Amino acid sequence: MIHLSSISKQYGNKILYKNGSFQINAGEKIGLVGPNGAGKSTIFRIIVGEEGVDGGSISKSDKTVIGYFSQNIEEMKGRSALQEVISSAGKISELQRGIAECEAKLSDPNLDADEMTKILEHYGEMQADFERLGGYDLESRAQEILTGLGIGPEDYHRPTESFSGGWKMRIALAKILLLNPDVLLMDEPTNHLDLESIVWLEEWLRTYKGSILMTSHDRDFMNRLVKKIVEVAYQTITVFSGNYDYYEREKAIRLEQLVAQAKRQDEMLAKEEEFIARFAARASHAAQVQSRVKKLEKIDRIEIPVEEKTIQFDWPVPPRGGDEVVKFEKLTKIWQSSEGKDKLVFAEASGLVKRLDRVAVVGVNGAGKSTLLKIIAKHTEASKGTMQLGASIELGYFSQNSLDVLDPNSTIIDEVHSHLPTAGLGQIRTLLGAFKFSGEEAEKKISVLSGGEKSRVVLACILARPVNLLILDEPTNHLDIVSRQVLLDAVKNFPGTVIIVSHDRYFLREITTRVFELDKNKLSIYDGSWDYYIDKSERLKKQMPS
Repeated sequence: MIHLSSISKQYGNKILYKNGSFQINAGEKIGLVGPNGAGKSTIFRIIVGEEGVDGGSISKSDKTVIGYFSQNIEEMKGRSALQEVISSAGKISELQRGIAECEAKLSDPNLDADEMTKILEHYGEMQADFERLGGYDLESRAQEILTGLGIGPEDYHRPTESFSGGWKMRIALAKILLLNPDVLLMDEPTNHLDLESIVWLEEWLRTYKGSILMTSHDRDFMNRLVKKIVEVAYQTITVFSGNYDYYEREKAIRLEQLVAQAKRQDEMLAKEEEFIARFAARASHAAQVQSRVKKLEKIDRIEIPVEEKTIQFDWPVPPRGGDEVVKFEKLTKIWQSSEGKDKLVFAEASGLVKRLDRVAVVGVNGAGKSTLLKIIAKHTEASKGTMQLGASIELGYFSQNSLDVLDPNSTIIDEVHSHLPTAGLGQIRTLLGAFKFSGEEAEKKISVLSGGEKSRVVLACILARPVNLLILDEPTNHLDIVSRQVLLDAVKNFPGTVIIVSHDRYFLREITTRVFELDKNKLSIYDGSWDYYIDKSERLKKQMPS
């Protein structure tokens, strides 16, 4: 369907890739991976024709319909959410307009017979195409997609300009899905989605008949969907036939083999250079020396990619707190809307968090997950009920608002030092190295950091303090897969209690020992792993009367 052959691309002196090739075949689902700045988004722009290549070629049929979901969404205004989504239906929208125009013309009492015959013929053709393309169920399909992405019937007719940026991203995603193109290009489609919407999107894409090329920071999402990985890294494009887990294993094997080949080559080169040095001055060996010099000039040197080193950091040992870390009884939270109306978040919630628990708090958007965490962190109060922290509990709390307290004029080192004033420079650099800020990276100003980089700075500050209770509200937002693994390793090694809200199922599966589920204003507790919770909650749903 789409073939990229020996493509090269660079910006100024920065080379993204040289002679890179891969193809998107009909029905293939492909993951596009690589470090930030390697050129993944550029691949998307090249495919849709927004950018050209410096060398090589790209071939695709003019008839191939491509849908491109990027993080840069166009301005939306003047339509409701539902109207905005329907407007993207491509050929169907054109036919809808054409049918309406024909109907307007046919209502003209002065229309002559010949003209009426022509219009009726064209009208019939358009109606047939409209039906074949699914035009008559267009609105119901748009509603289904919006609902799946978390925008329910009560918001179908809200003007798009009244939605926040994150919700506009969902509308933009709904537009691409409704288009149902031959090829879907998706740049981080799970950003801004909650867990329920991610699961819905995953299922939609599993049954989608077209081809997919996507980037994603969600490891589970990638593993469940893709059967091929295209890696953009070290100025090359490499193809792996498998999901993300397979890619990681195969990449490690290939690197090991490359290191072995490089070692053998170095040994061979050393011998040849030794021969040249020993006999260069002897006329009797001149021909042999020249032959070997030419041989060495023709050899392509094996280069080992410079992998990011994982720096280990010894987390401070926190004071031992009580066995009962958090205890709350009959908690009720009511928010008051701007119209002065009371909105019940949850009621009569009771629970006990014990020492060394890893508690995942789950529920749909608006169920009260973040609110419960805020009550435990004492950032807000319950409307009714009691909440008590155990003896000697030192608390570290990460929320999305944590990024706002960073000083934009500080460097990363200065910012971390302000939170850890007794730490030495070497200790701070080791800490930042563990969170992927090495060398000059640590000297960058907060003001130029991405959301993911700011998250890593805040998490480093929290985890380096001697706390024994971590409350983490969406810590994986903005983090790529590698950064999520850094955080996961840190949380696994953390010698205390963790309460977390996250949409990353891989992350939750790796650490969870208990689940607190908020649903329909009530709290249910599952004493087991993430997989235990999924299995039991699904069985309970099946037992419920429909």
